Amino acid sequence: MSSNEQKAQALIAEAEKKTSSRGFFGSLFGQRAANLFKMAKNWPCAGNAFCEAANLHLRSGARHDAATNYVDAANCYKKSDINEAVNCLLKAIEIYTDMGRFTMAAKHHQTIAEMYETDTIDLERAVQHYEQAADYFRGEESNSSANKCLLKVAQYAAQLENYDKAIQIYQEVASSALESSLLKYSAKEYLFRAALCHLCVDVLNAQHALERYIQMYPAFQDSREHKLIKTLIEHIEEQNVDGFTDAVKDYDSISRLDEWYTTILLRIKKQLNESPDLR
Repeated sequence: MSSNEQKAQALIAEAEKKTSSRGFFGSLFGQRAANLFKMAKNWPCAGNAFCEAANLHLRSGARHDAATNYVDAANCYKKSDINEAVNCLLKAIEIYTDMGRFTMAAKHHQTIAEMYETDTIDLERAVQHYEQAADYFRGEESNSSANKCLLKVAQYAAQLENYDKAIQIYQEVASSALESSLLKYSAKEYLFRAALCHLCVDVLNAQHALERYIQMYPAFQDSREHKLIKTLIEHIEEQNVDGFTDAVKDYDSISRLDEWYTTILLRIKKQLNESPDLR
């Protein structure tokens, strides 16, 4: 045990003596102990100490300090126990929503979503927390932050084959972008993604969607993305798998397709292979 850990254990013992009548001072001892555990990189003990400090703050009615310590605990647990990190953030979120601090709650829902996205690869839970974050951000008029979360929801909804949900979000965010002269150009990407999701479901719907998207954003008609979708539809109708593959390769040679696009395009191609007569 390092000297910092020994000091931390001593502080915790001291805090336990004082908590019965002096919760505030006990919480200070707990925070000092937690920071010593952090210095020693003993993340589970640091998380436990911050949790104890948070509980003491709650007993003394210092809710904001309690929430801060729960977040501190989560940051320590992130390095050792993701489930405990999520539990601590949920406790902080409960306090912040009760206090009307919805932007803070949204940010922590976003953090939970990111953990499910990268650490445990649980996309369904990531979607749930991104949706909740977006809801709180939108309620606080933080529309840019809300849309960033919604785009994550759409990305993973499509990967989970919930195409209707992805399409709805991409169309909504595109409409929002078109209202801003600064964001207008990004609408092209969202409409492209929505059109690809339509192709995963039905070619005719994709054709109708393209017509609507041109009405929404006339410049979309001259884009490489629109031309690719039109070409893919033609090859699908002609049952031309090779032509489909070549069109994607040509596009990719100029505008690199990321993993999401590759996944969706492979699904469309697989449908063409398995059910060639899609007309």
